[in-house]
Amino acid sequence: MALTTDSTKESNTAKGIVATLIRLARAAQKDYARYTQQQLDEVVTAAGWAIMNPEHNQALAELAVKDTGLGNVADKVTKNHRKTLGLLRDLQGAISTGVIAEYPETGITEIARPVGVVAAVVPSTNPGATPANNIINALKCGNAIILSPSPKGYSTAALLLEFIHAELQRVGAPLDLVQLLPHPATKELSTELMKQADLVVVTGSQNNVRAAYSSGTPALGVGAGNVAVIVDDSADCADAARKIMRSKIFDNATSCSSENSVIVHDKVYDAMLAALAKEGGVLLTPAEKAMLQKTMFPGGRLSPAITAQSVSRICAVAGLTRPELVNAQCLMVEETGTGHDYPFSGEKLSPVLTVYRAEDFDHAFNIMRGIYDYMGNGHSCGIYTEDESHIRRLGHEMTVCRVIVKQAHAIANGGSFDNGLPFSLTMGCGTWGGNSFSDNLNYRHFMNITRIVRVIPPREPAPDEIFGAYRKKYGV
Repeated sequence: MALTTDSTKESNTAKGIVATLIRLARAAQKDYARYTQQQLDEVVTAAGWAIMNPEHNQALAELAVKDTGLGNVADKVTKNHRKTLGLLRDLQGAISTGVIAEYPETGITEIARPVGVVAAVVPSTNPGATPANNIINALKCGNAIILSPSPKGYSTAALLLEFIHAELQRVGAPLDLVQLLPHPATKELSTELMKQADLVVVTGSQNNVRAAYSSGTPALGVGAGNVAVIVDDSADCADAARKIMRSKIFDNATSCSSENSVIVHDKVYDAMLAALAKEGGVLLTPAEKAMLQKTMFPGGRLSPAITAQSVSRICAVAGLTRPELVNAQCLMVEETGTGHDYPFSGEKLSPVLTVYRAEDFDHAFNIMRGIYDYMGNGHSCGIYTEDESHIRRLGHEMTVCRVIVKQAHAIANGGSFDNGLPFSLTMGCGTWGGNSFSDNLNYRHFMNITRIVRVIPPREPAPDEIFGAYRKKYGV
């Protein structure tokens, strides 16, 4: 019987398995880093077509719903298509290698360089669109990437990888540029990947985000979502209800950008509820609300049995039998408080919408502030109004990184064809959300920048230019 060597033992450990993947990725990336911009862009187009191909898109969406039990096929097809097409639009003409900027007045030349090997931790809620987005951004900047999918989303990631590899082969790019942790992708393997990679990008649970930040590797993670939207007395209620409901029910609310609470001015409260009802929302009675709360938040925490499920499924689990509820597009509950004792003020990841009545805008602002003090700080908020001062106040005072004005939030927040945000499925939440960045994750997060610094004419001010007015004012 042959003895097992130390090197063989090492290769069978999580550390050894990941080290092998990293070694293959680095070898592929070393050659890929020398690609011209035109070559990089062709690879990006190939990777985009791997998911945009309608047959591939349909297969990925069907497998995602089948194996994760989250969302619905039609909306995942739409999400895969729109998010990828929008990203490719954003990347058209973007310079991601070589000189990206020159500033003669400062003597600075900026050169884009790859970060190396990216570890991408991706969630079960978007097992096709999110990894595709990360892969395309990484490849745009000359990097290799290794995916760490959720257990439920593994099969979708594996199929996506199969499609990606076929397209990489078509254009003659190294297949090891895009890899996947072996099945089963355990927590131990994911942790080791984060340690050995050059950059970690993580979308999903806050546990994964915290693990990424503590891995010792530079990491880009996101904060919790819990979007609240204000509808003030100047709003077009029909327009607001149509957009909110479209966003709320999309893919059974798998998106962290889906509206969780709507705060309505007292003057238009009844009109807004009627408008939401016209769009398929049904308001629960206090007794029905209590039944749903018990099912949705056992022990005060959101139940996986409810997450990203259809209304009919939620009703079945909660024992809600009123026909209007079972056939609704969205369930609505009225709430008055925020915080742990009011779980409906938190993120629900399901077609359940919390409704608040506000006396005026100040009251609405304070309700929103209470919601984010509880959950979702830093992420984003929305507003329907014709009053610019209300929009500006949210921008200047609410601790969020995005204020979405009169738009379907889940569709607009990650970039849309009719707004200027980058297409992304990863929303930075700034220091308010415990993140290191505050914009939508985009290709520029996947590059290093080297700066050539040349001598320029000196710009040294006289001390009096700096301190003169100050000293005169204060007599110092």
